[in-house]
Amino acid sequence: MVKSMTGYGRAEHVINGRTITVELKSVNNRYLDCFVRMPRLYLFAEEKIKALVQGSITRGKVDVFVTLDNSAQERVRVCVNHPAAESYFHALTELAQTYHLPSEISVSLLSRFPEVLLAEKAQEDVEKVAGDICAVLSQALEEFDQMRTREGARLGADMLEHAGHIEEMLSQIEARTPDTVSDYRSRLEARMREVLENTQLDPARIMAEAAIYADKVAVDEETVRLRSHLSQLREMLADGGVIGRKLDFLIQEFNREANTIGSKCNDITMTRLVVEIKSEIEKIREQIQNIE
Repeated sequence: MVKSMTGYGRAEHVINGRTITVELKSVNNRYLDCFVRMPRLYLFAEEKIKALVQGSITRGKVDVFVTLDNSAQERVRVCVNHPAAESYFHALTELAQTYHLPSEISVSLLSRFPEVLLAEKAQEDVEKVAGDICAVLSQALEEFDQMRTREGARLGADMLEHAGHIEEMLSQIEARTPDTVSDYRSRLEARMREVLENTQLDPARIMAEAAIYADKVAVDEETVRLRSHLSQLREMLADGGVIGRKLDFLIQEFNREANTIGSKCNDITMTRLVVEIKSEIEKIREQIQNIE
């Protein structure tokens, strides 16, 4: 299964009263570069986020956006400031005894004094929060991966179509080669008759010159190798996996064989076919740049 390096995924989920939203997108890149953008308060989760991304993606520039909304649940812990409460209690008791007042010290009374009850934001379990973020990230990665798979299938189909065009033109070149040698032999014989006029031509000499020319313009080896590369392209696309770099090397071999064929072609029809082949190869190369 071939995957594209470009994709987008998003997931949102409420976990432990906190709304977590994760979005990620990627574009082409030679290697994997992962950038995480999230509130500074939660930067402790960045390494786990990157590790999870690296486990799913091998190439591309990936941007991960994390937002957290705690408004639904502010975790507040209320505790008793016992030293302060005790001081207030003793002070009230002393007042009652000194001035012979009835003692009506109650919880409600003590709680009204400053600093007796302290409200503070509860410490968050960073490991738990990081795990919650990664759980939502996993969902976003699933959508992201599905998009990359669909795009990869489209790219693969497009490359196979161009490969088919190349094979058609190779067939035309192979069919044209014998005619090219025959035309050259006819032209060579006509020139020699013109130069030598009434002198008897040596058929063996003409055949030898034609054979030398045929050897120079023979493209059988190049077309066979190019067909082999096309077959390898199909196999790699069928096998799938992380094949972007391998395809990059393979397309260089495509160009090498096409250039060699072009250098041997003195026939205008074959030259045009080579130009078309190189155009198709370039289209395949462009698509390979998007493959993981």
